Amino acid sequence: MGLGDATSPVEPLADESGAHTPAVVPQAAAPAPIARPSPRPSPAPVQPPRVRAPSASALPAAAPPAPAPVRQAPAAPPPAPVRPAPPARTSGGPAGRTVQPGRAKYQTLLKEIHERLLEFMDLRRLDLEKLADEQLWDRTERSISEIVDQMAGQIPPNIDRDTLIKDVLNEALGLGPLEDLLQDSGITEIMVNHAEQIYVEREGRIELCDKAFSSNKAVLGVIERIVAPIGRRIDESSPLVDARLKDGSRVNAIIPPLALKGPSITIRKFRREVFGAEDLVRLGTLSRGMAEFLEMCVSARKNVVIAGGTGSGKTTTLNCISSFIPGHERIVTIEDAAELQLPQEHVVSLETRPANIEGKGQVTIRDLVRNSLRMRPDRIVVGECRGGEALDMLQAMNTGHDGSLTTLHANAPRDALSRLETMVLMAGMDLPVRAIREQVASAVDILVQQSRFGDGSRRITHIVEITGMEGDVISTQEIFAFKQDGVDPQGRVIGRFMASGFTPRFYEDLQARGLPVNMNIFRE
Repeated sequence: MGLGDATSPVEPLADESGAHTPAVVPQAAAPAPIARPSPRPSPAPVQPPRVRAPSASALPAAAPPAPAPVRQAPAAPPPAPVRPAPPARTSGGPAGRTVQPGRAKYQTLLKEIHERLLEFMDLRRLDLEKLADEQLWDRTERSISEIVDQMAGQIPPNIDRDTLIKDVLNEALGLGPLEDLLQDSGITEIMVNHAEQIYVEREGRIELCDKAFSSNKAVLGVIERIVAPIGRRIDESSPLVDARLKDGSRVNAIIPPLALKGPSITIRKFRREVFGAEDLVRLGTLSRGMAEFLEMCVSARKNVVIAGGTGSGKTTTLNCISSFIPGHERIVTIEDAAELQLPQEHVVSLETRPANIEGKGQVTIRDLVRNSLRMRPDRIVVGECRGGEALDMLQAMNTGHDGSLTTLHANAPRDALSRLETMVLMAGMDLPVRAIREQVASAVDILVQQSRFGDGSRRITHIVEITGMEGDVISTQEIFAFKQDGVDPQGRVIGRFMASGFTPRFYEDLQARGLPVNMNIFRE
């Protein structure tokens, strides 16, 4: 574990009007204790106060033009024009964004304290294996505190001492500015483009964050701390990696030479609360009738595929639908990174494994799907099909493991069927297209299409039934759809869920067998 050096300015805040407001260094008011990975509860992070830029109406009015000079005695020559002050130094981030001198001073202090810490306490010479995490953090915190005391005369009074120590400690041993972002429950995704540019997703909208790393070297240090505990590595020979934090958050990192502006990190935070059907209805993801229909699909052991783009909410919907599986059935889940949180007890969760340094030991989703067939599953739930495992999944659906579920990336129902065909071909089997389509048509019963709209909302836009083959084409019938009517003044999407009036064939079968079904949901 090494120390990152400190370096660059932190970007200013942007207010609602789009004006850039300088980031304000937090003052000594209710500082948060140092965050660390220890049994002790972690307090809420200290957030710097946001200062709103003055509106145009609040600015002093321009001085009126001077009156015309009176022709009398020759006036003295006018004074030389005053040169305007040079513009504030800009950061390496987006054009036009400037760094407030006070914030630049704060970053300079961080860098100097880091340099002194390296001299005062060289972690490379410590026997880290003999130090517990708590001991290491306590020892480093004491060292930083002593350095800050020695520099008391150089620290402006408006900089809070405890916040300064916390920021240095987090970047030295923790995840730097990501620590506070990970603790913010309102943030769902964190995107580090480079050291000075961090974006977050909050309530479905992406916004620029006012935090920054001190340098690209510090970003690389954080990546190494993330991947080292799980036995993975990142360097020039292996410049990209997938990992997972202790709380289950999913991490992707990529470094130069592939990332041109510096190391980049993308974190999809693990959501501890599980959304049920009522939650998704309340959020507007689907209607109550659609939720009832999907529950009936699972109860009737229909094979369901959920399609959608990145960030459209496929995994959340898959988790919700999987919760409808009866508790007495044996479920095997297969994922690249474990995200599903099923409420049932009889669940076996499997996760893929990448190759080691020698390029050996890789276990793919396809390997796990094949192995799961020998585990006596009642249902197989695959987090996402990306390649040749689609063929194994379709064969499992067709050979006694009906009622299985999976997701894939596609932007429309017809695109999802085409993508399934492509993924089957990726399995290396030389199959005719018609044979593949017949396999898809016989295996998949229901296709759920989900989309993310411009206002950040996520909705199920189509639910279609696969009805078979018509010639060489897979035939489908739409059951539910979302119709967008427009956008309100706040930019929110306006629309409604509609039933097509078509009754799925399996509903008619259930009704013929005397089972209770609600046919009214298809007349909404």
